[in-house]
Amino acid sequence: MAATLPLTPPGVITQEFRTPHAVRRGVIAGVVGNMLEWYDFALFGFFARQIGAHFFPADDPTASLLAAFGTFAAGFLMRPVGGALFGWVGDRYGRKQALIWSVLAMAFPSFFIGLLPGAASIGLAAPVLLLVCRLLQGLAVGGEYMASAVFLVEGAPPGRRGLMGSWGPIGASAGILLGSAAGAMVNAAMSPEAVSAWGWRIPFLAGLAVGLGGLAIRRHYLERVPHQPVAKSPLREAFRAHWRTMLHLVGLAAGGGVGFYAVFVYATTWLEQIAGVAAGTALGLNTAALGLTLVAVPTAGWASDRVGRRPVLALSAGALTLLAYPCMALMARGDVPSILLGQGALALLIGAILGILPVTMAELAPWRVRCSVLSIAYNLSIAVLGGTTPMVAAWLVARTHSAMSPAVYVALASGLTFAAALFLPRSARHSLTKEFEAARFR
Repeated sequence: MAATLPLTPPGVITQEFRTPHAVRRGVIAGVVGNMLEWYDFALFGFFARQIGAHFFPADDPTASLLAAFGTFAAGFLMRPVGGALFGWVGDRYGRKQALIWSVLAMAFPSFFIGLLPGAASIGLAAPVLLLVCRLLQGLAVGGEYMASAVFLVEGAPPGRRGLMGSWGPIGASAGILLGSAAGAMVNAAMSPEAVSAWGWRIPFLAGLAVGLGGLAIRRHYLERVPHQPVAKSPLREAFRAHWRTMLHLVGLAAGGGVGFYAVFVYATTWLEQIAGVAAGTALGLNTAALGLTLVAVPTAGWASDRVGRRPVLALSAGALTLLAYPCMALMARGDVPSILLGQGALALLIGAILGILPVTMAELAPWRVRCSVLSIAYNLSIAVLGGTTPMVAAWLVARTHSAMSPAVYVALASGLTFAAALFLPRSARHSLTKEFEAARFR
């Protein structure tokens, strides 16, 4: 069972809990495991072409790639299940327990993907086992992201919820950045033939060590919980009493999810196929663009603490809706300056959306079922929209014969987030540890 500090009076978190030392420990516990899990999860997208060749061999490279991206998307279909499972754990037994079990559920499947023989060796069993590993990864990530976001926002000092919550997407972006950097290093150190033959497995094998590192950090963190009645059935209460909130959260998460997986996961393959950019160059540029999100995410969180969640999110989503097409058109030129400019601008806008989402979503749900409400809604949005983006984008390009069709898809999703942002409350300054207080609307 999670180690906890003595319970406080109803709805109260003591000042001692929010000392700078306690805040730093909370940030480390919430971010590091998140970063390591997303490193493991994103590798699949970066090496989709090599995985497709090994596990889904076909005469048509597009068919092989679509099969690999389909398996990538399948992991996201498990995210709502993982969100429900780990959300229930977080609401019933504490946020820390959800974080510990989710990091374990990620480390081992990633390691096994690195060891798994291809279809040439074991036939149909290879793609089946790969799918099982991917489903387990999706289960783990479904429980990780929102649990860590809730953990961080609830432990924030007064007036700094937005900035504190932004550490969640910082961890996720840093993890994907680490995965992108690992892919770029492997491609730089080896010939394309060696990478395709076996080099792509190295980052997956290293995932076990980084996952166990996250476990070691989280096990020793002490979690304080408010003295309130725990929901007997968090999932039932979430669906019965807060389904409208969950629908709202699905819309809020749409633009960031589709934008992220189009611009940072699918784009590496897209640049190779559409613009003829070498794999190593595409991953290097992708890594540089991901680095910009580490600036945009905390900036948006900080700004939301000062001017409000709604204006920051609406401005960011509206700008992404308008600029998705011209920015991807720049990237399609294929020269390094144009790719950096287009992908960099998209990175800043997507980072701003992701940076404000944790606090925005946490402030819309009550403490007793917060993990369940946020995990289910967010993961439904990412499963249906975000995780399927690489597959949908590849299909759109093949179907429409338009290299720019993924940009239209990003614009539509960010338009949905813009509309959802307009319905956010004017203020959400209620205590996150008290029962839900309805916020006033403009």
